[in-house]
Amino acid sequence: MKRSGLVAICGRPNVGKSTLLNNLVGKKVSIISPKPETTRDNIRGILTEKDTQIVFIDTPGIHKPHDLLGKIMLTRAQSSLMEADIILFLIEEGGAFRDDDMNIIERLPKPEEHKPVVLIINKSDMIKKKEAILPLIEKAVKLYPFKEIIPMSAKNAKHIEEMLRTVRSYLKEGEFVFPESSFTDKGEEFMAEEIIREKILECTRHEIPHASAVNITRFTKKAETNKIHIEATIFIEKSSQKGIVVGKGAEMIKKIREMSQKEIQKALNCKVRLELWVDVKEKWKNNPESLADIGYA
Repeated sequence: MKRSGLVAICGRPNVGKSTLLNNLVGKKVSIISPKPETTRDNIRGILTEKDTQIVFIDTPGIHKPHDLLGKIMLTRAQSSLMEADIILFLIEEGGAFRDDDMNIIERLPKPEEHKPVVLIINKSDMIKKKEAILPLIEKAVKLYPFKEIIPMSAKNAKHIEEMLRTVRSYLKEGEFVFPESSFTDKGEEFMAEEIIREKILECTRHEIPHASAVNITRFTKKAETNKIHIEATIFIEKSSQKGIVVGKGAEMIKKIREMSQKEIQKALNCKVRLELWVDVKEKWKNNPESLADIGYA
């Protein structure tokens, strides 16, 4: 008898959702950065084991939106909560149950919907005094009828296996949605775009990470030579930001290109030739047409 289910991973920005997804699947599906609002789309990671298939969804961090892009991200996160069979709500001790977490609790399914919601107290291995977890659990019980409350570390394989046992217990009978060999629903172009954006996040500071987006304009794959030619444009919001991304003597854009090309080759297991351009789209995060052009319809 096969069992399957859709599991949404939600939480405020930078709480460890993408790290958890990648470690659950055993592959890098979602990009990671210490900068908030890194995840901008619902990214599915697929774990198939014998007679079970679990489709995890890494959602954008739920927070009060500051622009139209933020509203789109919030809508995508909310849609995942609605379609999921099970919800994993991640918190951490620092800042737990403040405004962002309370905003998420308000968006969780009503108890009468009978949708299992599991509270994950992430980074519990970093809490020096273990008794500090007890007040979090006591408060959580009062705020929402969670099916389970699990202290864990998203990076720890042992903890992940314990959490998976809980998820499996709530799976219902059903056929697999994806082929058993699949580990994500995203294509190679999307993965390449995200890797380039991750390297921008790594290499730049201040307003650049939040003001940037990546759009692939050419993706040509030659199977006979196992080579991919990629051309991509990095969009930013202001002319002054273009100089930062390009850098003195084009050193910054060269660094981003080299790091991205290396990572894409590793992810797609083939030789890659990557070319990057930088363009200015004034206030693109609040412009519906610009958002649609870049892919945030």
